[in-house]
Amino acid sequence: MARLAKGCPLLASADIAASVAWYRDKLGFGVVRLEDDGSYGIVRRDEVELHFWPCKDRNIAENTSAYIRVDDVDAVQGGMSGAADGGRISPVTDRDWGMREFYVWDPDGNLLRFGQPSTEHRAA
Repeated sequence: MARLAKGCPLLASADIAASVAWYRDKLGFGVVRLEDDGSYGIVRRDEVELHFWPCKDRNIAENTSAYIRVDDVDAVQGGMSGAADGGRISPVTDRDWGMREFYVWDPDGNLLRFGQPSTEHRAA
């Protein structure tokens, strides 16, 4: 069977240039592409690529999310403390479903959930 290589979530953005800049400056993503006319943007950090499409309806962004698996959730969260500037960031929490997670809401309302298996579930 053919292998799926990568997922690239598409996130709604009221202002793509502003979104790309926020992800670069606050979350440490690099800019891959930003269309001159503001019609599309792409950022990447390690193997995670996020795409942005223009959407003025905040309700769409607020009902959109992406889950990103990481190998050290505490270190990733510590490196994203700038997310509170314009967005929101949660503390790292061990969840009942066996994941250690934190959440980031970007200025448009998109939710990024970052997680790794919690210690007690990794040992099982």
